[in-house]
Amino acid sequence: MQEFAIVVENVEKRYGSRRALNNVSLRIRRGVVYSLLGPNGSGKTTLLSIVVGVLKPDGGRVLINGRPPDDLDTRLHIGYCPQEPAVYGRLSGWDNIFFYAKLYGVQKEDAYRRARELAEALGLGEYLKVRVGKYSGGMKKKLSLIVSLLHDPDILVLDEPTTGLDPSSRREVWDLLLKLRKEGKTVLMATHYMDEADILSDTVGIMDSGVLLAEDHPENLKKRYGPPAVVAIKLAEKPTDIDIDKLVEGLGNRYYLDEDTLKVYVEDPDVVLPKLVERLYERGIRVDLVKVDRPTLEDVFHNLTGKRLKQE
Repeated sequence: MQEFAIVVENVEKRYGSRRALNNVSLRIRRGVVYSLLGPNGSGKTTLLSIVVGVLKPDGGRVLINGRPPDDLDTRLHIGYCPQEPAVYGRLSGWDNIFFYAKLYGVQKEDAYRRARELAEALGLGEYLKVRVGKYSGGMKKKLSLIVSLLHDPDILVLDEPTTGLDPSSRREVWDLLLKLRKEGKTVLMATHYMDEADILSDTVGIMDSGVLLAEDHPENLKKRYGPPAVVAIKLAEKPTDIDIDKLVEGLGNRYYLDEDTLKVYVEDPDVVLPKLVERLYERGIRVDLVKVDRPTLEDVFHNLTGKRLKQE
């Protein structure tokens, strides 16, 4: 069995004079969630379309389970949920499900069982008899996700799966994706939601202007490219006759004391915080409140690109 479910090697894509993808390479192991994080126009959708075989690259190659994505057998191992829901408004939810089940070669009984289970998980069960033209945009997205999973694929490719969903529906989709990961499925997802990428992902790839700028576990990205964390401690009273330099020695990069609040800039707040509080109590300084501000993926993106990622 191939170690990597998806391999992208030096992929290029141009639209006229515009280069949509510039020498993009990535390797996605089996059983992980890999999120491409970037603004609209960064190349995420183009890359996903090439991965599933909808578009051909102008250079480089893609392998799915060691084979090209346009191989018929390979396509049966991929579940693709595009940004715009690929469901038919004139049909009911069930009619859409059985239509796609037939295309995938899934027996009607198996399609019914799997779709019912997925629909209940996504809160769509009671609406499957309704004509899809009456669905909200979020309901269409949920149905499109169900359709992409009917044939129980090994690999799921999702383009902005939660855009336009309310917070409750987003959480339902997150829970489903985490469940699929536990089952050993591989998920490649494009998103511009920081919290989504942070919570769900084993690996996040930061994209901008067709370039993959960095990739790693979210926490590693924040440590490598984010600013220091800030440990802010509100003291019971302003300290006097205390050597602050000695107090924070070996704990932080720098500090700032404002009246009764001490802020220390640190690399690892989980290690520093208990040591700092212990030193304060040893000196008879009582602590009223502790707050930790950690770096975010937004900080990472800004440091890598000089931009702020607008979340719609």
